[in-house]
Amino acid sequence: MLTRRSLFITAAASGAAMTLATAGSAIAGGAKGSFEGRSNHETSGSVRVFKEGDRYIVELGDDFSLDGGPDPRVAFGRDGTYDPDTKLGALLNLTGKQQYAVPKPWDASAYNEVYIWCEVAGVPLGVAKIN
Repeated sequence: MLTRRSLFITAAASGAAMTLATAGSAIAGGAKGSFEGRSNHETSGSVRVFKEGDRYIVELGDDFSLDGGPDPRVAFGRDGTYDPDTKLGALLNLTGKQQYAVPKPWDASAYNEVYIWCEVAGVPLGVAKIN
């Protein structure tokens, strides 16, 4: 028998499954975003996350720029929360195109943000929502 409660539960489960499938396929095809500065820092430019072979790549665009900061790192986050276990490495340059390989066991499709994180101060310097 179909009740309102079972209909709601079924609809919610279907929506969640569709959201997860969409997020994964969006990254596999290449997700993009633009950085916004945080913690009184100027961070701008584009970022792209895409799959190359069997691993993900995070690519900061030619237009990427950070005004500075001690020990900036590239990492992932989700819904406004930085994940400290996803550090891809130190920022190579304050400006310009650069790429970071995501280690094979990590699934980049589980995240919807790329962070430029200040390791020393423990604050974001820039965040880009990707989709």
